Amino acid sequence: MSRIEKLPPEEWDPRIAAAVQPDQLTDLEQGLTRYFAHCPEQALGLMQFGGALKMNRSLPDRLVELVRLRVAFFNQCRSCMAIRYSDAVKDGVDETLVCSLEQPQEAKNLTPSEKAAIRYGELMASDHLAIDEAVYDDLRQHFTEAQIVELGMTVAFFVGFGRLAATWKMVEELPEAFQKAEAIAPWGEEKIEVR
Repeated sequence: MSRIEKLPPEEWDPRIAAAVQPDQLTDLEQGLTRYFAHCPEQALGLMQFGGALKMNRSLPDRLVELVRLRVAFFNQCRSCMAIRYSDAVKDGVDETLVCSLEQPQEAKNLTPSEKAAIRYGELMASDHLAIDEAVYDDLRQHFTEAQIVELGMTVAFFVGFGRLAATWKMVEELPEAFQKAEAIAPWGEEKIEVR
């Protein structure tokens, strides 16, 4: 059971309902909006920021999804680990690739740019002060300055809101394995694909 009460869509601010169209989404796809709707102005601002990160993205969907899942592991955000976004699946993210996230730096099916981005994401999630000039030098071998900034904002979004979601314990709609285990990883048998 979630630690924060979900607000049902019929109680959402009409602007949030218009933006999200909850009647076209599963409960899981409504995600954090069910909680954020308690604070409409903040929720709308966050939706605008999250939408800008996604809609104006220059980084590949595959790369962003791999970073998201690796960060989710460090956050122990169960809903983040259980979900696979359809745009990333279309861009080549399959479960074999997700299993590579267990030891990403040794994986043969990850590109050098993906490994650099994943390493950056895992450091942001686990030991952000270890990110030094060498980490940024490695990122610059693969990404423009604008892409590094984009990656940083995206990872900060994942780290912060993934940790928030983990503390709220949003697990009701997840496969059973994600509801009961003490610690879990995204590289496993059960997953949910969402739009």
